Amino acid sequence: MIREADKNDLKEILQLYLCLHETSIPEDSAQLRETWDTIIGDENHHLIVCEVDGKIVASCVCVIIPNLTRNVRPYAFIENVITHKDYRKKGYATACLNRAKQIARETNCYKMMLLTGSKEKDTLNFYKNAGYNSSDKTAFIQWIDM
Repeated sequence: MIREADKNDLKEILQLYLCLHETSIPEDSAQLRETWDTIIGDENHHLIVCEVDGKIVASCVCVIIPNLTRNVRPYAFIENVITHKDYRKKGYATACLNRAKQIARETNCYKMMLLTGSKEKDTLNFYKNAGYNSSDKTAFIQWIDM
């Protein structure tokens, strides 16, 4: 089942993020809870999950960004695309990305973008097969206080 995360999903999502690039789950704190409440309460922030047998096994974030160009049409930014290692190659992340695309269409976005830190051929092909290309834009990242 593909759905948007709800308030009760925090623990499972943090556990899933261990398969992304995290090395530990953040300590339960006021900052964590406040951030979670902000994410869940933001109508432009969509944390999409794939649930199989009651367990969240894949996810992505789709943020709709208001914009003053392109006829004042917003764009969508995709981040934190992840599938639990035991559930990969079953179409779950693709289903999450498809839901993100549906949200982007419903909100009249003119484009969707994502960044990946992966250089793995399989990962890059996954994004290409999902309809993304790496030729239209050049991405630059500046890390702050990392």
